[in-house]
Amino acid sequence: MDRRRFLSGFGKLALGGWVAQTLGCARGKQYAHVLNDSDKDMVGSHTAGAETWEPLIDQSVAKLLGRQMTDVKMVSHDGSPCKKRVCFVGLENKSIEELGDFGEQIYEKIDTAINESEVFEVINRRFVQSGLRKCQLRPDDLYDPASLRMFTAAMEKDQQPFDYLLYAKITSGTTKSNKRDYQRDYLLTMELVDVVTGHADKDSQQLRKGYHKSVIGKLKNYG
Repeated sequence: MDRRRFLSGFGKLALGGWVAQTLGCARGKQYAHVLNDSDKDMVGSHTAGAETWEPLIDQSVAKLLGRQMTDVKMVSHDGSPCKKRVCFVGLENKSIEELGDFGEQIYEKIDTAINESEVFEVINRRFVQSGLRKCQLRPDDLYDPASLRMFTAAMEKDQQPFDYLLYAKITSGTTKSNKRDYQRDYLLTMELVDVVTGHADKDSQQLRKGYHKSVIGKLKNYG
């Protein structure tokens, strides 16, 4: 074999082995860092994350409850402070994405945001789930007046009366511009129902997010 061809081939093999080893090490290395309060949320590269859900929750809760505060009387008949009680009956995911562990986080963040309003308070989730089980009802069944009366009576028996029902729903819409890039619109809709008057107030907040896949990323996926 020609010596020059042999050395050239050997060099390519060595270079290829070095590249493979380097890329393998890079792929296998993982690290983390703690985010401070002043740091921005990391942006999910494949699905929605904190950067999506937190602003949607903050905006929706603030606007929905803000419209109700003008009608809320903060003083009871005996002159003591009185908060309106909210029965948060469920979070429904109708989006294309699985929420994963963010499902629980979204519920807790909505719960916390309402309680921090100092005008409304949320009934403990365990009481709500227990009441629904006792009555053998699903959240959507509470739109039926007879089912709502049954559930209300069960909650009052457990000393957990409430003034409002709260429903939350997540939906999404996807727009593809080519094979690699697409936009996803996330919509959080919250509906607050007054159990006395039956009046329902709804608020929807949207966040648009673009997803992009590079050519290198595409090659890696097929590699």
